[in-house]
Amino acid sequence: MLINGHTELIAHIGFPTHSFKAPMIYNPYFEQRGINALVVPMGCKAEDYPGFLRSLFKLSNIRGALITMPHKVSTIGLLDEVSPAAAIAGACNAVRLGPQGQLQGDMFDGEGFVRGVLRKGLKLQGARALVVGTGGVGSAIAASLAASGVAAISLYDVNAASAQALGARLGAHYPALQVSTGNCDPAGHELVVNATPMGMNEGDPLPMDVSRIAPSTFVGEVVMRTEMTAFLNAARARGCQVQIGSDMLFEQIPAYLEYFNLPTTSPEVLRSVARLGY
Repeated sequence: MLINGHTELIAHIGFPTHSFKAPMIYNPYFEQRGINALVVPMGCKAEDYPGFLRSLFKLSNIRGALITMPHKVSTIGLLDEVSPAAAIAGACNAVRLGPQGQLQGDMFDGEGFVRGVLRKGLKLQGARALVVGTGGVGSAIAASLAASGVAAISLYDVNAASAQALGARLGAHYPALQVSTGNCDPAGHELVVNATPMGMNEGDPLPMDVSRIAPSTFVGEVVMRTEMTAFLNAARARGCQVQIGSDMLFEQIPAYLEYFNLPTTSPEVLRSVARLGY
């Protein structure tokens, strides 16, 4: 890729940076399409981040920023405008400049998950969904499911207060949505989602009683360490259609590109050009 005076920058901000995957997906795509933009990893510790984020957007060739750990939550308080998805999730993973120079933020983890299940044929309008795990990614998925028109969401977290707080935020933005908390029984749901870290390590317990999942239920996962986690294998054995964790990553990148007003593409193209080095 030729970098010149017209190259626009997308900062990928977090700490540490050694596990960042975005540059190895975006940059090969930009090179293939002849887009004069570059995703640059930028390691920034939490104590330096508030000042750094503001100063970054003083650059004349900054197109936007991808935000990752540990800054997703703290970013919310540094912005001038946030989307409903970011407000509900209480976290942000994309920042751009608005037309009046205001800092705007959005959250695309949930958008990526929802785009994936919709492309696989699941009808979300009027559906009932269970989300187990109400941290940042679970909250983002719940927010995007609510925006997609599901009729009811069941929320469960080992930290009951977390699930209840997310339920209250969803209710404030989507008063017609039926929200329940405190139960991880997957029976009676068209969609169930593992949004916990369970599955990251060999021998982790399953996030719910898989025997209670109907074969017609769509099952989604956010863990990306392995393509088919024990949870997804158990769900597939029951006859369920499944979505792997990395689908959420590749499905959300087109949404990021649209947000940054760059030429978008399909997850299939992104997978074909990615240089992840696994």
